Amino acid sequence: MDPKEAAARARAVKLLGFDVDGVLTDGTLYLTDGGEEIKGFNTLDGLGMKLLQDAGVELAIITGRESRLVALRAQNLGIRRLHQGVENKLEVFDALRRELGLEFAECGYMGDDLPDLPVLSRCGFAATVPQAPEAVRTRAHYVSTRPAGQGAVREVCEFILQAQGRLDAAIARFLV
Repeated sequence: MDPKEAAARARAVKLLGFDVDGVLTDGTLYLTDGGEEIKGFNTLDGLGMKLLQDAGVELAIITGRESRLVALRAQNLGIRRLHQGVENKLEVFDALRRELGLEFAECGYMGDDLPDLPVLSRCGFAATVPQAPEAVRTRAHYVSTRPAGQGAVREVCEFILQAQGRLDAAIARFLV
């Protein structure tokens, strides 16, 4: 994808949805002997998501799996639009889009695998990670240079902020 076209698409984003495993995490499923699931989330990604929210972009998590940890992470980040155990991600994403009164061109999504393709193919700005299958990477408008669970989400958030002319203001609040 042409970087200028990706930036033009990112400029319009008012809603950004995320998959979890392979995007917000490195995709590894850690299970304890007791059957409990453990996930690792990156703090760089979390701050990037908060910066995007502060700039007025609505965030959502849409994932096929159910996890108490994801609910806790969403709560920690102030993400109210959390949808877990979703079989048809496009259906949920479209309902969110309509609820917010947005066109698909004003919506973005970051996913990493085949179940994300329906949303990635419809939204205005589609992002993924370098580890994603070729079928996903070739359909994305932006492929992060950072790996999943290690700053990929932050990179995409900053790309959107930069495209919208809001990155400098987001950083300025941390400067004394």
